[in-house]
Amino acid sequence: MNRMNPKVDVFLSKVQKWQKEFEELRMIILDCGLTEELKWGQPCYTFSASAGRQKSNIVLIHGFKEYCALLFFKGALLNDADGILIQQTKNVQAARQIRFTSVREIAKMKRTLKAYIYEAIEVEKAGLKVNYKKTSEFKVPEEFQNKLNEIPALKTAFDVLTPGRQRAYIFYFSQPKQSKTRESRVEKCIQQILNGKGLND
Repeated sequence: MNRMNPKVDVFLSKVQKWQKEFEELRMIILDCGLTEELKWGQPCYTFSASAGRQKSNIVLIHGFKEYCALLFFKGALLNDADGILIQQTKNVQAARQIRFTSVREIAKMKRTLKAYIYEAIEVEKAGLKVNYKKTSEFKVPEEFQNKLNEIPALKTAFDVLTPGRQRAYIFYFSQPKQSKTRESRVEKCIQQILNGKGLND
């Protein structure tokens, strides 16, 4: 079994909810020969196809109010023979989750989980890539489009942002159901876009 990372030990000792579930998932993943790290404040498991090659993220363990989950970074490329992978929101392109609410559930699925992890490693070894939709393929909300047409400087500033930053804004503006809320979100972000900053910068 692979070595446990002391940073993850510390993280697990502080987890309030899902601690036993996290520990069970950790054992299953380590059994698959992945390297344990702490990334984005969560236990993350990586794989390197050969010495000197960059390590690739395979799975991450994270917890929410209603469930804890195993997140496959390239889950969209897995066969999902058991139909258990969940796309968190319609805007998530590559990652997929398997969700749990008890240790018993995880223990029962141990063999299945290992099969999925091994498949994710094979996807990495084969160098498969997720075909991301281009930013231009996402529908720009009308409220934002109107502002882009109205303020040329805003369009120029938005066009020079990185594709990831552009997508973050488009998703953020698209989320509310009411036009008034979408409009107010756009208004609030205009100066930030003009300053060349992303949504979370």
